[in-house]
Amino acid sequence: MAEELNVAVIGGGYAGMAAAVELAADGIPVSVFESAKQLGGRARGVAYNDTQLDNGQHLLLGCYYETLRLIERVGGDVERDFLRLPLQLDLHHHLELRAPRLPAPLHLLAALLNAKGLNCNERLKAARFMLSLRLSGFTLKKDITVAELLAQHRQDADLTHKLWEPLCIAALNTPIHKASAQVLLNVLRDALNRQRADSDMLLPRLDFTSLFPQRAAMFVENHGGKVHLACGIEAIVPQDGGFELHTAQDAQSFSHVICATSPTVAARLLAPLPALADTVRRIEALEQQPIYTVYLQYPETVCLPHPMIGLHRRVSQWLFDKGTIAGQDGLIVAVISAEGGHQALGQEELAQSVMQELREEFGITSAARWFKVIAEKRATFCCAPNLQRPAAQTALPGLLLAGDYTAGDYPATLEGAVQSGVRCARLCLPGRK
Repeated sequence: MAEELNVAVIGGGYAGMAAAVELAADGIPVSVFESAKQLGGRARGVAYNDTQLDNGQHLLLGCYYETLRLIERVGGDVERDFLRLPLQLDLHHHLELRAPRLPAPLHLLAALLNAKGLNCNERLKAARFMLSLRLSGFTLKKDITVAELLAQHRQDADLTHKLWEPLCIAALNTPIHKASAQVLLNVLRDALNRQRADSDMLLPRLDFTSLFPQRAAMFVENHGGKVHLACGIEAIVPQDGGFELHTAQDAQSFSHVICATSPTVAARLLAPLPALADTVRRIEALEQQPIYTVYLQYPETVCLPHPMIGLHRRVSQWLFDKGTIAGQDGLIVAVISAEGGHQALGQEELAQSVMQELREEFGITSAARWFKVIAEKRATFCCAPNLQRPAAQTALPGLLLAGDYTAGDYPATLEGAVQSGVRCARLCLPGRK
């Protein structure tokens, strides 16, 4: 039966390439169709001023098992490709939390009880909160917002602003008054409650196209598959025993189709199929959240105190020193996640605001040689409580849906995308779940 499978993957981002690699490794002929000229989707490399950037600065966690497994499967080396840091949270001059090398969850409790910038009462409240979550199995009887959960556990405003709010926005890209507490707990469960290394932060030394999708394409082609760039799908047409995909050039038939595009493109492709009206409705109901990334190229001697450092109540939320991380000396990256007042600023004004914060916080008085602002206005879905995300299996057998926005435990992360792709690949394979 496996020999009869002929699978198309629409979209060459992390979800699509994860599905393609999983299928190729099982000997299934797979064809990937990517409308852009390069792979990666919403986590892709971008060249600017002879410098390799990304369309957004992402980090991985040690608990991202599927992503790390597939990176290694296609020839990557996790220890070489990433700068690995133990769990730490630094908000410059306001909070310093570092986990010692103790077994989980003792490493987190020790970090909370010794955190600088929190008073004794706040440290105890934070530790009791985490112990309570662990005793509940990180499961809520009813999903609520993160803000409501924090209020129930008497996490005061200063503790919330310094610790829980930055964690929530970093993990879910959603403000705490809108964010799902259960999804945040899913992330905390996997990152903090199993092995100490699960909470490690992995900062990529490569751009996000080179890190996985480009290697994945080579893997797929070496296993008999095809990867078509600059080749968008215009229509999915059901036919007996499968589907016909229409491009601007031709039409091809497949036994299965995995739609691994952005939500907007997925809704457009699926809308003409009456059986998928409910799936389209769920996709279109998703609210979107932005991520702004500001790249600043300073002289090569400019650096930050740490590879990654946060700012408290500033426009910039997280700063990354690409010199330390990837050997790109003088390149500083500011990331601003979720909705906020920064959206009203023009790109020049936003870059100047970040530069002013770097002067005030770190005494960086050198002029930036250039800046680049990348605004992903629909970067992720708004991860709200009880969200009805579309399922991987659609009402049309053999037509599957992959992407970080589809049903799953995780928010819109690389791991969520990869897990969805792997899930769809296994649904294509006989006898696999």
